[in-house]
Amino acid sequence: MQNGMLDRFARSCQLLKASWEVLRKDRELLLLPVLSVLALVLVLFLSAMLMWGSGIRVPETQGRDLLQLLQANPLVLAWFFFLSLMAYFVAFFFNTALVGAALQRLEGGDPTVGSALALACQRIGSIFGYAVISATVGLLMSLIVERIGGIVGRLLGVGISFAWTVATFLAVPILAAEGVGPIKAIGESAALLRKTWGENVIGNIGISLAMSVIGSAIMIFGFLIGLAASQHGHPEFFVPILVGTGFLFLVSALVGAALRGIYVAAVYYYAVAGEPRWGFARDALQGAFRKRG
Repeated sequence: MQNGMLDRFARSCQLLKASWEVLRKDRELLLLPVLSVLALVLVLFLSAMLMWGSGIRVPETQGRDLLQLLQANPLVLAWFFFLSLMAYFVAFFFNTALVGAALQRLEGGDPTVGSALALACQRIGSIFGYAVISATVGLLMSLIVERIGGIVGRLLGVGISFAWTVATFLAVPILAAEGVGPIKAIGESAALLRKTWGENVIGNIGISLAMSVIGSAIMIFGFLIGLAASQHGHPEFFVPILVGTGFLFLVSALVGAALRGIYVAAVYYYAVAGEPRWGFARDALQGAFRKRG
């Protein structure tokens, strides 16, 4: 079993390396995560201003219990749902654009930011429906977890969140490639999960872990360099160094987001086409699928 896990991890590393090569050839794909962050900040800011202007206030309660907030002001539920819906919609819209561009590259095309956004606009109805489902699941999960409470509630929340994340892992590339409705996309994603379980989970965790380590290293070294500069008679360098460190941290996060999009596109492409493209090794992709007994 240990050797099997090591083999899966090695195949995932090969897939991640190939994802990096695709990103290196299409650096403009990094603009999509940038646009996603900017759009998310703008949408949440405007939504918060709209909430404030409507006169709805989050009541003061002891702790951060969502149920207490809802009992104090039921309209808070609608606003929590609306803000969550907007966040999901923005994230799914730009993820669809990114994955769609990666699929176009895997098919031999030459994607641009414009073509990627145009594809996402064509799928906007399905993307919005998927956002509604995800926001509803997230809110219901939070209410259930808080109702149960304690360690059992937290463990249940983690389990439900993990199961939902894994089951919908391929929903975005299905939306991008097939243009189906959100319910069918979720169903097909869950079906493909049976084939791609190991590498989907390990590969996604691998990207997140690698970029987290890189990001943490950037922040730590940046802070230490700034602190050393201050202690050696150059305090004026401290703030610029921290600003530069924050910029590098943001870049690493954006690269990670782009790599995850390319990675899931590659796994989905092989799942439906059966052929590797653009440097993705057949044995690595072929090993990502379970054989049915």
